[in-house]
Amino acid sequence: MKKVLVTYYSRTGNTEKMAKIIAQGLADKGINVDLKRVDEVKIDSLTEYDGYIIGSPNYFGTMAAEVKKFIDESVKYYRKIEGKLVAAFTSTGMIGGGGETVCLDILKAFLIHGCLCLGFTRLGHYGPVSIGKPDERIERELAEMVNKYVEVLNRINNV
Repeated sequence: MKKVLVTYYSRTGNTEKMAKIIAQGLADKGINVDLKRVDEVKIDSLTEYDGYIIGSPNYFGTMAAEVKKFIDESVKYYRKIEGKLVAAFTSTGMIGGGGETVCLDILKAFLIHGCLCLGFTRLGHYGPVSIGKPDERIERELAEMVNKYVEVLNRINNV
């Protein structure tokens, strides 16, 4: 059974709600999911997963310091998590406020690890972006993200 880490930081609860929707969607598709705040993730556990989905609120067009700390600590496993599938998501305060750059920053870090980063043609290209509290639109986008993530995860592990 595939195992995925869904990790996030959330101060207001918006990013956390998105993470819970993603984790439930993965579980419903038969994926073994660990849902954890970034400060709860033991960095030594990274190699146990087939992939990661990482979320952060938008702070000045980039990820929260807590997510950046998690990524900085992941350097311990540089070249040891190559080929893992990664996706990103964010919540932001307004349209055009930098939400896509948050996802892109997360993905860039994992590209350097040699991970495979999931992009989207019908969502925010770098990952779903919730404007404030997640609504029905973002819930649909998160479901689409989960579907694509599981499809690709199964494909890359069967090659």
